[in-house]
Amino acid sequence: MIRGFNRILDHIEEWLIAGFMAAATLIIFAAVVHRQSASVPWLWQYAAALNFSWAQELCVYLFIWMAKFGAAYGVRTGIHIGVDVLVNAVGPACRRVLVTIALSLGAFFTGVIAFMGVRWVWFVYGTGQTSPDLEWPMWVIYLCIPLGSSLMCYRFLQVLTRFLRSGELPVHTLGSAHEDPA
Repeated sequence: MIRGFNRILDHIEEWLIAGFMAAATLIIFAAVVHRQSASVPWLWQYAAALNFSWAQELCVYLFIWMAKFGAAYGVRTGIHIGVDVLVNAVGPACRRVLVTIALSLGAFFTGVIAFMGVRWVWFVYGTGQTSPDLEWPMWVIYLCIPLGSSLMCYRFLQVLTRFLRSGELPVHTLGSAHEDPA
């Protein structure tokens, strides 16, 4: 049951990251083509009717969302940055304690950020604030904080559970992104 849930969650996570990156790339490409079409008179007569003033703002939001979900992906796959000089210098028993503490603190920190993110989204919802160019409700844009941080907290707990059971940590190698860490 949990294994199936994790696989579905893995795919959703990967599709969201890829989708955000692809959308931002296509929007930036379209905006650049639009801007460059001004130098081609026959093309500009058609392109002038289009307005891409919103493109930069949307791409910033897409990359922020991608980074929040990408951080959770990094924890799951072992690609997240870690400083392990001390951990590698100690014996196995001490290493187990240090890794457990580090993963627990990661889960605690991201859990706190998720909780505070929910409070922030609720606050911004109450203000009725909208984004400058897109005029979208800012609470929708800020949803990436509690959603991404909750997923990252879950991933820390997932890695911690696996580590406590087997002593294994995810190690990123070429082609290992689709291995199930649970």
